[in-house]
Amino acid sequence: MGLWQLVALSLGGLVGAGVFSLAGVVAHEDAGPGVMISFLVAIIASTAAALCYAEFAGTIPKAGSAYTYSYAALGEVVGWMIGWDLLLEYTAIVAVVAIAVSGYFSYILERIGVDLPSWMLGAPGTGPGHKVDLFAAALCLLLAFVLSRGTKESARFETVLVVVKLGIVALVVVAGAFHISAGNYTPFLPFGIGGAFTGAATAFFAVYGYDAMSAAAEESAEAKKVLPKAIVISLAIAAVVYLLVCVVLLGMQDYRDIDMKSPFSSALAAVGLGGLGIVVAVGAIIGITTSAFANMLAVSRVWFSMSRDGLLPRYFAKNHPKRHVPTRVIWPVGIGSAFIAGFLPIREAADLTNIGILAAFSVVAIAVVVLRRTRPDLPRSFRTPLVPLVPAIGVVFSVWLIANLDPVTWLRFAGWMAVGLVVYFVFGVRHSEENKLRAGARTTVPEQRDGNSA
Repeated sequence: MGLWQLVALSLGGLVGAGVFSLAGVVAHEDAGPGVMISFLVAIIASTAAALCYAEFAGTIPKAGSAYTYSYAALGEVVGWMIGWDLLLEYTAIVAVVAIAVSGYFSYILERIGVDLPSWMLGAPGTGPGHKVDLFAAALCLLLAFVLSRGTKESARFETVLVVVKLGIVALVVVAGAFHISAGNYTPFLPFGIGGAFTGAATAFFAVYGYDAMSAAAEESAEAKKVLPKAIVISLAIAAVVYLLVCVVLLGMQDYRDIDMKSPFSSALAAVGLGGLGIVVAVGAIIGITTSAFANMLAVSRVWFSMSRDGLLPRYFAKNHPKRHVPTRVIWPVGIGSAFIAGFLPIREAADLTNIGILAAFSVVAIAVVVLRRTRPDLPRSFRTPLVPLVPAIGVVFSVWLIANLDPVTWLRFAGWMAVGLVVYFVFGVRHSEENKLRAGARTTVPEQRDGNSA
């Protein structure tokens, strides 16, 4: 993959459910029109982290994203914890995005008069009679199939969908701009500034897709040169897109009336553009899918890297002999994300994702500072500006956003990490490459010369 395919992959993760679904959820539940502040805060935090990622991407262009970076700078234990964290985080992202796609699919079916059984239309607790979100689960399995076909074919598929998605977003912004009512922005902060900050913790889910792209470093041409550029370019494009989308969405419809399952389609219908709303719903299904694709690719590469390092069974570190992709990892990821998508509400899945990525961002920011001091001689094709200030901003924002998440999310995350520690000490620490090096050092007998140790 070259520069623009990497940018497309990054935008696939950055511009997806956040535009077509999550902006409406945050506005309706947390921030009202202040969702603009929520996304601005999330973008600032993400920019600080992105600059740290860009330095590592240009220094260590290996598959694995934050796992590889933290392993290289902070050692095996920290690397393991971040890798284990990313396995949950990326898988949950795929599920969140699939749920968003399902919401728009249901919107289309309703508009064309198709009446499906309620048991298959959502996770338990999301509506009357809901048992499982069947469409979301099926999409996760479909993406696993596409990824298993090979990187070149998958990258072409992703690039085409990203172009379609950005075209749909542009259409929405232009059409919606003529139907903005200033009264919909009042009150601007109905839940107070605290609500906007709480919304930022959830909105952060939408603005860090570049880390998924960095996980595929070994499948890019001239990785040291193009990865940092792709990160910066994609985040700049996404920042503009999100702020424009928030302005138009909240200008078209009162935040209290937003349909959280299909915010843009319902907002367009509210201003008499129902036909365009269906077009947007179709575009959303196509476009949001790119986000799930990017993150499923990322989790499969992190799992592959951890297995290659011996921290997970090496069985998973084998590529398909003809397609050269880790199919042994892709299918378990597809099944796991399908389970989450089928049985968890979108908000709970998004919060679970956010705490994981915020923890990873904090560690990557710290790792940049550490590696600058321990290995100042390493060639770096991109250098994070204003170190340690920019990394410190990333850490502070990340910790602060974590503090704004629901305590139940902390408990779930703590439980996952506790399981990770057990797996590490039972399996990983004994089978890792680091342990092999340590064992080799212990068993090496020094050569003797003239009675003295050589």
